Parts: sequence; structure tokens; C-alpha cells
Amino acid sequence: MSDNEGKVRDHTTLFQEPEYEAMLESKRVNYECGHPDDMVRDIADWTKSWDYREKNLARKSLTVNPAKACQPLGAVFAAAGYQGAMSFVHGSQGCVAYYRSHLSRHFKEPVSAVSSSMTEDAAVFGGLNNLVEGLANTKALYDPEMIAVSTTCMAEVIGDDLNSFIEQARTKAGLDPTMAVPYAHTPAFNGSHIDGYDNMQKGILEHFWEELERAPRPGFNIVPGFDGFAVANIRELRRLMGEMGIDATILSDVSDVYDTPSDGEFRMYAGGTTRDEVKGALHAETTLSLQDYCSRKTLEFCRARGQETRAMHYPMGVAATDELVMTLAELGGVAVPETLRLERGRLVDALADSQSWLHGKTYAIYGDPDFVYAMARFVMETGGEPRHCVATNGNKAWGKKMRALLDGSPFGKDCQVWPGKDLWALRSLLATEPTDLLIGNSHGKYLERDTGVPLVRLTFPIFDRHHHHRFPTWGYQGALNVLVKILDKIFDRLDADTGTLGETDVSFDLTR
Repeated sequence: MSDNEGKVRDHTTLFQEPEYEAMLESKRVNYECGHPDDMVRDIADWTKSWDYREKNLARKSLTVNPAKACQPLGAVFAAAGYQGAMSFVHGSQGCVAYYRSHLSRHFKEPVSAVSSSMTEDAAVFGGLNNLVEGLANTKALYDPEMIAVSTTCMAEVIGDDLNSFIEQARTKAGLDPTMAVPYAHTPAFNGSHIDGYDNMQKGILEHFWEELERAPRPGFNIVPGFDGFAVANIRELRRLMGEMGIDATILSDVSDVYDTPSDGEFRMYAGGTTRDEVKGALHAETTLSLQDYCSRKTLEFCRARGQETRAMHYPMGVAATDELVMTLAELGGVAVPETLRLERGRLVDALADSQSWLHGKTYAIYGDPDFVYAMARFVMETGGEPRHCVATNGNKAWGKKMRALLDGSPFGKDCQVWPGKDLWALRSLLATEPTDLLIGNSHGKYLERDTGVPLVRLTFPIFDRHHHHRFPTWGYQGALNVLVKILDKIFDRLDADTGTLGETDVSFDLTR
């Protein structure tokens, strides 16, 4: 009997026990390729060379670890922000399990979404029956106010017609004719989660605005965009507007959905934008998007219905928050209150207090196009220097916009912009041109391990840390949170580099 039998061990130490080490070594020797250790080390070292970098960056037909997710995940996220909405993904069950787990692992909340559970027969004969039965079951089991339908690869490849299928479901399954069933085609084999978010937002607005006559009146709407910090950021946005004495309709408000209390009551549908608010949003003068690349089609549709539209790039940092506050003041017809002027001043003071530790620090930044733009902009406000900006779901037009931003500051002149590149490409960039810090999501921990560049987790998904999403990154308060996270990583690394007793600890100082 093993000495460990009957003991509960965490997996981080369990597989270091002798019996597991022996099992893994046997597997390596008997079933893997068995290359000599020195050969493995040589190849690993070569993958960090300039020679390999050129080959790596030349890749066109293969993507390795992209910094993006697929369209339906964004559609599920967008739909969750509407009151009583249940996401219905027309496709395989495994796909929907991925979306649920991805969101729940980040937000630490149960995420509701159902599937039409298409299998091989549906791939051949079409998924009509699956969708008809699925919609009926969804209504019977979960009683939602709205069922938001999106698609996966399988349904898109065979060309299932959602509009026709949904109308047939109303007849064949006896679905209530007043039941709201907006839909969006979200093929997972192109675009990314930000496109799925955009498509679903547009689909929901089309559904509710289709038969309404627009009667313009004062007011405005806000599209937050796909954001792993949306819980805190939307609340911070409402707080800012409260300070200014204005209000707006948030189109997809997930702030309560992904942050329900533990008080003995399970809330499948918590908060969200109401049906009346969505309908009333048609009559607003303006729709403002806080993330341009998450809302291109939605804003185009709003313009077609007679609204003015505006778009920002993730309101994080001093200048970006200034723009947000001034825009809100203009749209709300109010002056900026003294309370927000004081908040801004405190942020500027904090930046000045820490300037000596921030100035000249170099950064690699990856994530969604709006986030990378905003993060690079804020980094330059601190005196930092972006060196690599990567957005797998960024296009050449985004690259040009990034270039214009970077060229507008002396701190951005040495930055390289990489639209369409993945994290394996970023590994080569960090190995050959390392930076002081890396900013992105949890997947960057492997880059941190392989290249030694410290990772600051500031975007979706964050799986290996808890509760970051509960603290805003938008606004002056959000910028202060981001500033503290960057500084903590700088000081943690400094402590690690000066912490060897009698060798590097001459300046292991307590006051910084």
C-alpha cells in the first residue's frame, strides 16, 4: 500500500510523488518519441532565436494559441445582459459546454446556456428538428422571457436558416407567438468573440425595433462591448453618470448577471437590460459604443434607424476617461461636477508619485483591439514604452490606427504592431526582444514561464486568479486600479531580484 493512500493531495504536489514520477517517466520512455534530453534542450533554445523568429512570424496557414475566442462565446456574453434571456446555441453540445465553462471560470459564476445538441445525423439532414424541440424544451424547463439563438460551425457549414427554423418552431412546437426569439448567425470558423458580441447585439435590436416607428427624444444608449471586467466597469460607468446626474440605457448590462450574491437563492436570470428599455432605446438621439471594434454592425444598424452614433476604444487611463466624461456631459447636457475633477486630480497625483518607477518601463501588450489600443495609450501616459502590441483579431486598419496612436508620443516610436499574430509569435518576440512587463490574460503565464517576462493580468480570460473582474479598469478609479496592479508587479519582481541573502539584498529596501 502506498504511503499516500487515503490522503487527499492537491494536484500541484500529487504528481511529484515517487509513484507518479515513475509512471510519467515510464510513459515518456515507452510511448513518447524519446529524443535525447540534450537534443530537446537544443531545439527549445533554438525556438528562442532570431532564426526561428523569422520562420515563426512568416507563418500564414497555422495559428498557435490565438489571443481570441470564437463568435458564439461573444454572442452568449451579449445575450446574458438582457433580462430573462437564455442563450440557445444551435450546434453541438460540446461547443456550448466550452462557452459556459470559459465564462464561469473567469467570473466564478454559473453561466446558463442551452444547446440544440446537433450530432452526425443533424449534420447530414439539417438541424431543424433539433432547434424546434430545443426551443420548446428551453421554454418548458427554464421559462425565459427571451431565447437568444446563435450558431456554431456545424450549423453554419450546412447552412441552417435560423429565421425559417424559428418560425417553424412557433408552429410545430406551439411556441408562444409573443415569445422573443432574436437570433444571430455566428460562425465560429471566422471572426472572433467580439464579432459574435456585435452580431448578437444587432440581432436583439433588430428583433425589438423591427416593427416600431422611431419617435426621437432626448437620451442616449451605451454599448459596453465584450469585457471581462464588465461587472465592475458597468457599475463604475453608472456611478460616473450618477455623479453627473444623468442616465442612459445600457444595451447588455451583465453587471448583476455575472455577480450574483450567495444568500441562499439561485438566480438564473439576474438583472439585465429590460424589454421596455430595449424598445425605448430606439427613440434615443445617440448610441455610444465604448469599444468600437465590438460594435461596428450594431452602430451601423443604429445609424440606419436614424440615430447618431459614436465610438470609443475602451475608456481606461487619464485621456480616455477625460473623453468619456466629456462625451457623457455633452450627451447629458450637464457640466462636469467637481467630484470628478477631484478624482482625476487624485489619479494624476498617483501617477506623479510613482513616476520614477514607471518611466522607461517597456511593455508587450496583447488582447482585443480596443483593449490593446487603450492599454498602450495608458502605458504611454505613465512614461512607459510599448514595444510589442498583438491583437489576433485585429486587422490591418487596426494596425494603422495603432501606428498613429504610437507615433503621437515619443514613448511609442519603438513599438511594433502585430495585427493577426498569436501568442506563439509573441513568444518569439519576447525571446528576441524582451520587455520589462507583459500585459494580457491568463494564457500569458506560459510566456512568463518561458521568457521570464512578468505578466500583469488585465483582460479576459483570467482563470488562475480570483475576483479581478470585481474591480473596475474604466474611469479614473479604474485607471488607479490598473496602475496599482502594474506597480505591484514591478515591485514584486524587484523584491525577487534583490532578495538573495548576502548577494543581491544590498538594496532590499522597505521604503519605495
